[in-house]
Amino acid sequence: MNSYDRRNKIIDAVNENGSVLVSELSSSFEVSEVTIRADLRLLEEKGLLKRFHGGAGKDVPMLDTVNTDGEMVLEERFRHAEDPKRRIALAAVAMVKQGDTVILDSGSTTMLIAEELVKSGGITVITNNLPAAFVLSENPDITLVVCGGTLRHKTRSLHGNITEYALQGIVANFMFVGADGLDASSGITTFNEGYSISAIMAAAARRVVVVTDSSKFGRRGFNLVLPMNKIDTIITDSGISEEESQALAQTSTQIVIV
Repeated sequence: MNSYDRRNKIIDAVNENGSVLVSELSSSFEVSEVTIRADLRLLEEKGLLKRFHGGAGKDVPMLDTVNTDGEMVLEERFRHAEDPKRRIALAAVAMVKQGDTVILDSGSTTMLIAEELVKSGGITVITNNLPAAFVLSENPDITLVVCGGTLRHKTRSLHGNITEYALQGIVANFMFVGADGLDASSGITTFNEGYSISAIMAAAARRVVVVTDSSKFGRRGFNLVLPMNKIDTIITDSGISEEESQALAQTSTQIVIV
């Protein structure tokens, strides 16, 4: 079956069932999940469906996307500000060269980075992000290291003593990390648990790069993830306010606007 026919059948399946899963389409058409994700991305660009993490549908489900503590689950994060996040991911991947070692933290934007990194080879990726690890496992030219640990279901990432121990002695070129909240005075903050691993990842990297859309600026959680003096670069979109931009300009952190 050629790609044209396969994509038409995907549209038919979405229209008939309401939604489809990448894993099921991959099995049905006997192609890789990377191929299916490329199909879904193209179909979404044409306005024929809406992607969510792990699949696609006719519409974006709105139920059960926010937990009682106000934290969005991964699927909703993935959909939120999707276009800016894609640009941010592309800018992040452009920094990576063959032979580099990259640490990927959990999150929707780092997931998008994984989807771009899988197209390249000759790199090493270390991550606690299970969806990202699954994507990266498609490319045998990528050396993939998955940190063990305890699963945090909301973000599908691994945390705890085992995860932290796995990072001992690691030296990486880059660490890419997202943010729940970010401001020039505090740095990265979060509203939830499971944040201590980020500081350990940052300590293992020569360059710490925050990848976050502009909606996160000015938000301040009650848990400090990384202070500004631990952040080398921030990649964000042009929606950042002039006030926030000026405040960041007073720090030593590089700001990249995409």
